[in-house]
Amino acid sequence: MATSVSSRYDAVIVGGGHNGLVAAAYLARGGYRVLVLERLARTGGAAVSASAFPGVDARLSRYSYLVSLLPAKVVRELGLRLELRRRRISSYTPVVRDGKPTGLLVDAGDPGRTGESFRALTGSDREWLAWREFYGATGRVAERVFPTLTEPLPSRAELRRRIGDEAAWTALFERPLGETVERTFADDLVRGVVLTDALIGTFTHAHDPALRQNRCFLYHVIGNGTGDWDVPVGGMGAVTDALAGAALAAGAEIRTGHEVTAVAGDGRGDAEVTYRTADGEATVAARRVLVNAAPAALARLLGTGPEPGPAPEGAQLKVNMVLRRLPRLRDPAADPRDAFAGTFHIAEGYRQLETAYAEAAAGRMPSAPPSEIYCHTLTDPSILGPEAVRRGLQTLTLFGLHMPARLFGDPAAKERALAASLAQLDAVLAEPIADCLAVDADGRPCVEARTPPELERELGLPGGHIFHRDLAFPFATGEPGAEEGTGAGTAAARWGVATARPDVLLCGAGAVRGGGVSGVPGHNAARAALEDLARSR
Repeated sequence: MATSVSSRYDAVIVGGGHNGLVAAAYLARGGYRVLVLERLARTGGAAVSASAFPGVDARLSRYSYLVSLLPAKVVRELGLRLELRRRRISSYTPVVRDGKPTGLLVDAGDPGRTGESFRALTGSDREWLAWREFYGATGRVAERVFPTLTEPLPSRAELRRRIGDEAAWTALFERPLGETVERTFADDLVRGVVLTDALIGTFTHAHDPALRQNRCFLYHVIGNGTGDWDVPVGGMGAVTDALAGAALAAGAEIRTGHEVTAVAGDGRGDAEVTYRTADGEATVAARRVLVNAAPAALARLLGTGPEPGPAPEGAQLKVNMVLRRLPRLRDPAADPRDAFAGTFHIAEGYRQLETAYAEAAAGRMPSAPPSEIYCHTLTDPSILGPEAVRRGLQTLTLFGLHMPARLFGDPAAKERALAASLAQLDAVLAEPIADCLAVDADGRPCVEARTPPELERELGLPGGHIFHRDLAFPFATGEPGAEEGTGAGTAAARWGVATARPDVLLCGAGAVRGGGVSGVPGHNAARAALEDLARSR
């Protein structure tokens, strides 16, 4: 049984992932008494580093792995000692044309080299010119949309006016992305490279009328106004360690191994937050509760029952590897140190992506699983220990698409998914990836995989959904909360973090403008809570 209330706080934060730590730092810096309760033995949630293989000194970003959406404003305001390093190579995509292995290289630092790669692949300048025009337009949208993520939530009309480009607005916010991709590009491979940003962590297709693909694409191209995806120096754990340090330095309390089991109250007085530890249960009171967990988990804490609509479902396979050396490619012109430094696309032609989606939607493992890979250590070798550096080890991260949770009911499905994904990688290599894998202290190959059901068990992500639920466009729609009595005029609604309870705010990826390693929901929930707390002081 829960004990009586033992302490009172201005704010209790449920979950010590990166968004919870951002919120804690802002609130504590505002002079408020803040408590963070984290179920796991460490903070960080999905944004952590781990030594995954015994005897191999490599601190892998086990779950989340790149950073784009973390605003420089948050880094600056919290005084974070954090380095995000730009990748010169944006992407490399191998393909066979006319019976010969070749590929498309996008070099962010050398447009001339990129243009030549487009011409060699497609035979003309058409696709390269279309690429430049398309990403010029998304770049202008990014410059105008990204600053709004840390401002009060704009209305749809306000965001449309701010973008000021009706063609771009229609393409990204009104019509299925597939229409624009097919109208803009003719080459199947180029179309596929563009579409991948619309599918990462989202189980959907190019012509989804619900525009899930458009929302996912938007968040993948607006980061910090450029859309660049940067490498966190020291790994993802360096990001959340910096955030935890900022929260503690500001005076927040952080307790790990404390699992919140209920949030009670009527919204008019203090909320009561009950948690359990190895020693039993306890309850603390809070003027505001910020929940860095999925909306489905919040519903359980409040005892309100499941969310309406389909349950969240993740759709990815995450694979971590340590290699003795980078593999050689079938394309003789491709340098592995270029190809793997950016995003290495595998089986991600446009038709391949659509076929894989159709197979998975029908409950079958994709016959040619699409995925993308990158090598952290080519940009940042600091995650390796001295001996690993001396041996020339490299890390590879593979993120598989169209791998929904529904495919993993069979205990053997994970091994089939891993084998099928690595087989697609092998198809573009001049040597099997197995021949390049390092081995751990027990003689086992250094490869590990995580499926959506495992992410649910390990991290509490409902259905293994890395965004907690479907992403939302970054403008006000009246949801969540407005129809449930919180009202459009509340601070929580203005900042896109409202729930059915005025004293409970959503500060995780399921908030409006959530998803990815961004800190944006944490910042916005903190801003809303600071407004409320200041009024009631």
